[in-house]
Amino acid sequence: MNFKRPIKIVFNLILLFTAILFSATNASASDGHEIKLRIVGLHDTIIYFGNHFGDKQYVSDTVKVDHNGNVVVKGKDNLEGGIYLIVMPNKTYFEIVVNEQKFSIETDTSDFYGKMKVTGSQDNTIFRDYQVFMSNSSKKIAELRTRLDKNKVKADSTAAIKEQINALDKEVKDYRLKLMDDYNPKLFFPTVIRAISEPEIPEAPKNPDGSKDSTFAFKYFKAHFWDKVDFCDPRLLRTPVLYNKIKQYITNLTVQDPDSIDISVDTIIERSKCNKEVFKYCVAWLTNNYETSPIMGFDKIFVHLAEKYYLTDEAYWADSTLKAKIKERVEKITPNILGTPAYNLLMQDTNYVTRPLYDVKAKYTVLIFWDPTCSHCKVEVPKLALLYDSIKTKGVEVYGVGIESDLEEWKKFIREKKLKWINVTDIYNKTKFRDFYDIYSTPVIFLLDENKKIIAKRLDVDTLRDFLKRLLNEKKK
Repeated sequence: MNFKRPIKIVFNLILLFTAILFSATNASASDGHEIKLRIVGLHDTIIYFGNHFGDKQYVSDTVKVDHNGNVVVKGKDNLEGGIYLIVMPNKTYFEIVVNEQKFSIETDTSDFYGKMKVTGSQDNTIFRDYQVFMSNSSKKIAELRTRLDKNKVKADSTAAIKEQINALDKEVKDYRLKLMDDYNPKLFFPTVIRAISEPEIPEAPKNPDGSKDSTFAFKYFKAHFWDKVDFCDPRLLRTPVLYNKIKQYITNLTVQDPDSIDISVDTIIERSKCNKEVFKYCVAWLTNNYETSPIMGFDKIFVHLAEKYYLTDEAYWADSTLKAKIKERVEKITPNILGTPAYNLLMQDTNYVTRPLYDVKAKYTVLIFWDPTCSHCKVEVPKLALLYDSIKTKGVEVYGVGIESDLEEWKKFIREKKLKWINVTDIYNKTKFRDFYDIYSTPVIFLLDENKKIIAKRLDVDTLRDFLKRLLNEKKK
């Protein structure tokens, strides 16, 4: 049963409005844009014009295609730089670079990049050549890998094929290096190539005993991961590159515990401060990501971001209404962060005797909030009752909080489902349990250790069973 909608919709709207507002930035100081396209194989229809923004794509215009395949995308405002999409009626698409505001492209639906001709845009000429080169290289490497699989038993043949693959890999690397070194830095696509490049890891230095640090490569890679990413360039927001780099850094290069992730997100945000748009995106996306994370315990990262950026003056776009909502959400999450002592509940049992949560003596305490009128509770609570018979003898107790105000209905459910654990309810409405345990739906299950610290939360019964099995086996060992 739902009581209150969480704040996540607020952050999703922030990200959407951020994408829309960025498209209008600097519009007043512009001569407008005009992109002329001729697409052979397309006529008397429409195409969709849009752009990347982080991990999303947004359609900004629908444009008519005439009988000869001619399309003109134009407007009085300059387009923000980035990677844009030309989407066909059948949903196939090709990408273009928007840096220059007026240029022409001719292509063919049978081979968008291979048959592309560009006029008036050096960025798109570079981009087209890159796409063609990478496509050809990928085909050659795929063919070599197929040959490699067929010749596994022939050492001489596989060695020669591997050498050819390595040579092609080097060609790709050299091609990218040339793009980064040769072209005017005012162009955009070389900036994209720099951003997607990864650190070259030198040979690990020797320790005093002559050995090498086995962790050197990883530490060096992480330390230099952002070296070629220009956080000051907001055009990277309109590509998938910055989003993918952020995700790689916090997911693959960071230990997946809240304290380590806090350091990584702060590293990203600190770098983004050189540009207001990039800073806004990084803070908004990271906050949304961890407020809505399905991973237990990651709400602690949301609290860190909210307190450091939104509940201070750093998040310049946050008005008083948004700050108030975020503050409310932080206050609901903070008391039940993993590792925090659970708030003591002084509730009454079916005989109206007060049974404090902290009076429960057990290795582990299952704390469940449920409602006899909730359809999901009618499934999960009986499952927990069956599990209870097998875990009570192993030092596990259940403290079941019925949140329904109709006492007779609550007692009836307990009798019918034979709930033998400690059943309590807040008869006098004094505990404010919803605030301390963030109860906006039911059922909600917490797992507490013998000192009543929260070690798991928002579990279903099947996950609780697995969690307890692992814990009890570890205790036994």
